[in-house]
Amino acid sequence: MASVVLSEAEKLYIVHGIQEDLRVDGRGCEDYRCAEVETDVVSNTSGSARVKLGHTDILVGVKAEMGTPKLEKPDEGYLEFFVDCSANATPEFEGRGGEELGTEIANTFYRVFSSESSIDLKSLCINPREHCWVLYVDVLLLECGGNLFDAISIAVKAALFNTRIPKVRVLEDEEGSKEIELSDDPYDCIRLNVDDVPCIVTLSKIGYRHVVDATLQEEACSLASLLISVTSKGALTSMKKVGKGSLDPESIFEMMETGRRVGKSLHIALQKILDEEESLGTSRQKVGFLG
Repeated sequence: MASVVLSEAEKLYIVHGIQEDLRVDGRGCEDYRCAEVETDVVSNTSGSARVKLGHTDILVGVKAEMGTPKLEKPDEGYLEFFVDCSANATPEFEGRGGEELGTEIANTFYRVFSSESSIDLKSLCINPREHCWVLYVDVLLLECGGNLFDAISIAVKAALFNTRIPKVRVLEDEEGSKEIELSDDPYDCIRLNVDDVPCIVTLSKIGYRHVVDATLQEEACSLASLLISVTSKGALTSMKKVGKGSLDPESIFEMMETGRRVGKSLHIALQKILDEEESLGTSRQKVGFLG
């Protein structure tokens, strides 16, 4: 994870401010930075999104490709996650550092999406045991300015919302051999229902309090954080502790309650942006990947 080195005086200043519910950038402990979300930014994907959260910049592309269902789930499609930590994002990603973080992020998202209800995988099945859609979710970290997991989860949900999968017809001839026909009409497509796709809320313990959406400087003052995945209805689907410090049961309970509350409002804000963008249709001004 990208990190910054702070002097003891700087750390004290940040920690004391947080105890008074006043952060260096003027936010309260439960406030997110302003997030910029744009979908449909990469042309050769089935769906894409870019999210800027403070100085954190994430690009996610989803590609739907035909594959074979897994043996243990013959009537479902599945998701695959790939995370690329660009060496330009922070010098620490050069060499092995970025690879390890990429694996950690991918594993976290496999856990978040392992919940049966997060996405309807049965809708991705074309032919049980034979053909299904595989969604390859590619995450590119362009810049790291703290709170990576939350920003990535927002971008993943936005990209899945934007994903369009071609409609498929399975034709069978007299001999029983099947042929698959893809619709070439761009409007004849399947959309994913992302209502139950969770977002991650990271709560960083600093001093006696915890904050959401920590900056790099705040992360340097935190010894332990809790990653909580929350659905739009406020259900917690997974939880993971990161950092070397310990958390007492009372703190964990408080952090879970904050995560649930903040997560619900995060979903509402994100859905509002996605619906607004969708309603503009082809008339919307695209900033695009290089904007």
